[in-house]
Amino acid sequence: MSFENAGNLQNDLAAWRASGECLDICGHQIFVKDEGDRQLPVLLLIHGFPTSSWDWSGVWDELKRHFRLVALDMLGFGFSDKPNVSSYSIHGQADIVEALIAAKSLDSFHVLAHDYGDTVAQELLARQQSGAGIGRWLSCCFLNGGLFPETHHALLTQKLLLSPLGPLVNKLAGFKRFSANFSSVFGPHTKPTAEELAVFWQIINEKDGKHIFHNLITYMRDRKLHRERWVNVLQQSAIPLALINGSLDPVSGAHMVARYQELNCRLDYLGVLAEIGHYPQVEDSRGVVKHYLTFMDGIGYQSK
Repeated sequence: MSFENAGNLQNDLAAWRASGECLDICGHQIFVKDEGDRQLPVLLLIHGFPTSSWDWSGVWDELKRHFRLVALDMLGFGFSDKPNVSSYSIHGQADIVEALIAAKSLDSFHVLAHDYGDTVAQELLARQQSGAGIGRWLSCCFLNGGLFPETHHALLTQKLLLSPLGPLVNKLAGFKRFSANFSSVFGPHTKPTAEELAVFWQIINEKDGKHIFHNLITYMRDRKLHRERWVNVLQQSAIPLALINGSLDPVSGAHMVARYQELNCRLDYLGVLAEIGHYPQVEDSRGVVKHYLTFMDGIGYQSK
């Protein structure tokens, strides 16, 4: 793991929360962090499932030297509202992201996404492609995620949560099961510590968040239903696209990258993290920053 102050994670988390704000977006309280020099290019960060914007804490300070950073906890995640609704659609999350873009008057920006956030980014890119999107995307970089439903190797727990047994599985799940499942997608040498797992679990349980796991997981159906729309945008993208991928991820590792290339999706940069799993920004924050800035330099953005 790359947290440099692992012994003070609770203090770091409290500072993270205190430095953010809750905005009324689409009728919900959404946690947002907006930091960095307003004269720098904007980088919008979109987190994954089942975590939150805290995933970006390991890369935050270094990226903030180069960008104004804007991140949110999507609806149902982190410190944002977690209503007990039957499903959380990717389109609904995309609406929230676009409302945030409008609220912050972000005219143009780069995007860095991970996991569930990759899928939200695909929907937002599709809106850009059709001329209906909010703001102007300059580039998009994907970390490990289910860009293609046929290569997304869901965990057994995820499959059960999506099934009719979902509410029961969710009710019975606790910290021990979470720790085992969450750790299983990390690289063999970059597993989270007990303290780090406790912090992730704490964030998930904010506002009684665990009770909606089986509702959040419905994004897996969205990926299948909208596959053509979301894959087409990768193939037809008018903006630079990059992958930074942890190869040892059992969910969306090297096999996902191979499928991306097989489908001739636009790829302006590929950063391979050979010993890393599903959470590159957590497992190897320095490697992710290095690859990301190399991608930026390659498309004409001169980093400091």
